[in-house]
Amino acid sequence: MMKRSKNYRAAAELVTPGKVYAPLEAVRVAKQTAKAKYDETVEVAMRLGVDPRKADQAVRGTVNLPHGTGKTARVLVFANADKAEAAREAGADFVGSDDMIEKITGGWLDFDAVVATPDMMGKVGRLGKVLGPRGLMPNPKTGTVTMDVAKAVTDIKGGKIEFRVDKHANLHFIIGKASFDEKALVENYAAALEEILRLKPSSSKGRYIEKATISTTMGPGIPLDHTKTRNLLVEEDAQG
Repeated sequence: MMKRSKNYRAAAELVTPGKVYAPLEAVRVAKQTAKAKYDETVEVAMRLGVDPRKADQAVRGTVNLPHGTGKTARVLVFANADKAEAAREAGADFVGSDDMIEKITGGWLDFDAVVATPDMMGKVGRLGKVLGPRGLMPNPKTGTVTMDVAKAVTDIKGGKIEFRVDKHANLHFIIGKASFDEKALVENYAAALEEILRLKPSSSKGRYIEKATISTTMGPGIPLDHTKTRNLLVEEDAQG
């Protein structure tokens, strides 16, 4: 525990107090703060100027990161017959119906994403209290309730991420691993940012993104200049 604290303090010293970092520089510093022995995940956290209690302001979506996440997601598919077989062929890690529902009811949660065919949602809906709070409930809006389960599995395995605002108006999403080069991390961030901006609710007034930070799994938060939305890879040069 002492070693972890020492690493964190050393990482925190790399972040200039009061400074807001352009995306490229923020990514560069984040990579420097990754001092764990394993390949840390790089995550972005945003505070949105929305009221999540209002249905039309509950920002939720998906995006295919151009460079993937650096992690192969474990995908569970609820399907029967030929759709179940299609899911297996596409690389789904777990496929089933009542058997999987029983396992989850018993406490099993060893998966990262859930896909279901529409006909299965009557049964899967019973798992709402378990899957919902973890952001795992299949949803037609995010392409996880679909007859084309093979495509859904392929997309998720290929780097598709899902994000949604929580009840405190915070939004979290990953943009890769600390081992990624700066260009890949910035391009992944740019892809996610573009989709989040596209989903801005028309009923949301005032500033949409109020605050943003980037961090690694064990590192400190680095204030991110979320107003920079274009030419993210040349911003530092443009500022110089």
